Amino acid sequence: MNYDEFFAMAESRGLRIESGQIAPESTVFLSNEALFQLPLLAMVIMILAKGHRKPMPEELGQLVGECLERAVAGFKGSPQGIGWSANLRIRTVKALTFLEIAGLVTVHARRQTITLNELGKKVVDRVLASQTQLALALATIERSYQNIAAETAFQARL
Repeated sequence: MNYDEFFAMAESRGLRIESGQIAPESTVFLSNEALFQLPLLAMVIMILAKGHRKPMPEELGQLVGECLERAVAGFKGSPQGIGWSANLRIRTVKALTFLEIAGLVTVHARRQTITLNELGKKVVDRVLASQTQLALALATIERSYQNIAAETAFQARL
């Protein structure tokens, strides 16, 4: 029996395969778990620490969430509000701890800021200089952070 004969016989006998209910296509958003990976969060933290306005440790989780919401297409218009996610904040702290232990960033207790060390600058510069999807994504996140900082400064003046 060949391919055509098989389907002709199945059709003549009325054979059907029940597949259950197929859900209609819906807009697919990334879940929080999709972005809460420590290497990505570490790179985002280094990008934020690279900017002119140095982030404060207590606002880092919120800033990372806002930047990801603005820069990643799957989160634009998402009802999840990842900037307020406790899971994101916990993993951001873990990523920051890793960066500090690795000597890539410094958390200044007195000034309450996070700055990029020389080794961290080399890593970020090398990634941004490459022609990869990661470089494009990080440049978009960097631009989002600059926009957030500008909006915050503008609101403070009002």
